[in-house]
Amino acid sequence: MGWSTRPRAGVRALTGLVAAALLGILSVTAGAPAASAASQEGIGHRVGGQQGTDYQVWLGSYVVGGQQVFCVSFLLRAPDTDEQYKPGDELLTKWGTKLPAEEAANISYLLLRYGDTKNPDEASALAHLLHSWTAAPRSPADLEPSLPADKVAYDAPGHLRFMRDNFPAAADAVERLKTDAETNRGPWTASVTEPKGDQHLGEAAEWTATVKNAEGKGIPDVPVKLTATDATLGDGKADGAAGNTSPQAAAKDVTLKTGTDGTVTVKLTPTGGRPKLAASLTAPADRPYVQVPVDTKTQRVVSTGGEKELTAEGVVNVAKPGKVQVTKTDANTGAGVGGAVLRITGKDKTSAALGQDGKPLIGADGKPAVVTTDGKTGGVTVENLRAPQEICVVEASPPPGYTNAYDPRNPPSACGTVKPGETLALTVTNKPNEVPRAIPAGDQPIAQARGVVETSYSVPGPAGLGLLVLLAAGLIGFAARRASRR
Repeated sequence: MGWSTRPRAGVRALTGLVAAALLGILSVTAGAPAASAASQEGIGHRVGGQQGTDYQVWLGSYVVGGQQVFCVSFLLRAPDTDEQYKPGDELLTKWGTKLPAEEAANISYLLLRYGDTKNPDEASALAHLLHSWTAAPRSPADLEPSLPADKVAYDAPGHLRFMRDNFPAAADAVERLKTDAETNRGPWTASVTEPKGDQHLGEAAEWTATVKNAEGKGIPDVPVKLTATDATLGDGKADGAAGNTSPQAAAKDVTLKTGTDGTVTVKLTPTGGRPKLAASLTAPADRPYVQVPVDTKTQRVVSTGGEKELTAEGVVNVAKPGKVQVTKTDANTGAGVGGAVLRITGKDKTSAALGQDGKPLIGADGKPAVVTTDGKTGGVTVENLRAPQEICVVEASPPPGYTNAYDPRNPPSACGTVKPGETLALTVTNKPNEVPRAIPAGDQPIAQARGVVETSYSVPGPAGLGLLVLLAAGLIGFAARRASRR
């Protein structure tokens, strides 16, 4: 702000622009000529209240280089619209002393959260607080009205009284912004929390990013950019993310605001072996920096040079697939049996087992997929199974020579748990068909052997069979004649 016969110009508005961009726009070499364009006030209020004076000062933002900015160096000349600045140093008080750490942190926070405000009351409150901390009187002598512009302090109580009487909303904003700064000032911390339990390809799980203030409490309404690697955000459904705003399904990055607890939660679906979620956000630095004018009689621009980027990330390993090696054996000999058709099911022996991609292993018939044991070894291996999971192999049809003992209502089976990166070995046994103990004669039923020992019998030749038939016929006639004589 500078002295003049018209109402005095005041604090330049805290910019909400990225520091680097503002520096690039306003930076010049030390030898550049001073601008001559008139100053342009942005948004705010003209406020009186400086002790012993009847003038007013502009508490609000300015427009410099097409950007909204705020200024310090109370009562120095207001910046021209084309004022040229160069990168400055750490923000100090008007007296060249170091700002207390808490006040510096408050300013950095306010620069970040309210520097781009479009509310005149907030802009005035922001300018008022900035002057209150950087140009506070060291003693009552610093408020002497006869002091030159570069020596006079800022009468914060007087200006606040004026705002209370004339702009009550601006006075209320002073207290609101100050409380907000003291509650949420930096240094901030950011973290990413991975989901509990095993992660699997194609299966969404919830990840959480958290932003906390210096007291370790969550900060609401902080924009956080989330970027997925070896994964996509969302679960393929319309409400792909939990929280404020859902990202599009299969997106790689999204920006969301933290909730009231300082967290934002998204669903992340792994597409590779090592999914990662990175969070980045702009946070207030411990201390703000200023833009220094080429003309040292002009106020200094307080930019977002007090900002810094915070990053955090979480990463997990997708569970490795498992496999099952099944061996079909003869119950008597232990030898491998080929040709057995086995279904790969879940632990209920009805539903299909899951592959590594989380999809059920279904055959063409819509039932759990089948495999057939090898004719030489009696073995078969099923790979790329979701792990961990409990599976069963259930015999769908028996191999030749093992049909008699097969019960379709209770088929042979074996179960176990497939573990990540490991091979589950299962054995299914079948009882072979048994050899008959006796040869059937006439209409008599076939007598089946009950044991497991194979038994052989001597069988008469064709001539012997004819003799037996004739002998049987003669015996029948003999019996009939005896009966008639009686």
